[in-house]
Amino acid sequence: MDTWLIVVIVIAVLVVLALIALAAAKRTRVGKARKAAQAREHLREAELRGAKAEQEQALADEQAARARRERAEVQLRSAEAEREARERSEHAQQERSAAEQLKAKAEKLAPGLSHRDGHVGGAQAADVTQQIRREDIQRGSNGGGANRA
Repeated sequence: MDTWLIVVIVIAVLVVLALIALAAAKRTRVGKARKAAQAREHLREAELRGAKAEQEQALADEQAARARRERAEVQLRSAEAEREARERSEHAQQERSAAEQLKAKAEKLAPGLSHRDGHVGGAQAADVTQQIRREDIQRGSNGGGANRA
């Protein structure tokens, strides 16, 4: 074989190897560019999701604060209702006690009078009931509850 033919074959092989190396380098650059673009897209999506997560967290915090405020308001109203109920119960006990005292006085003044009917005269009981109802209506129109200290 001639030397010039061997040189041509060697040059052809070197050119082919150079072309393969250039193609590999180009493929690597294209791959890196594609990965960089993909990475930028992932970063953008991560920023969007992070912003959405912060917004959701803010809404959740606001909702939790609203729930705590509402729970406190309910507890306050409940405590107020319980206080009013205790006051009414105390008032009812005082009225019962006053009624017992009056009954005892009536028994002292006229023994056996209250045992005849089983109760004090019907008209007098009706007057007392109407007086109590009037007081309850007046209390109701003055703010919805007892206003005693």
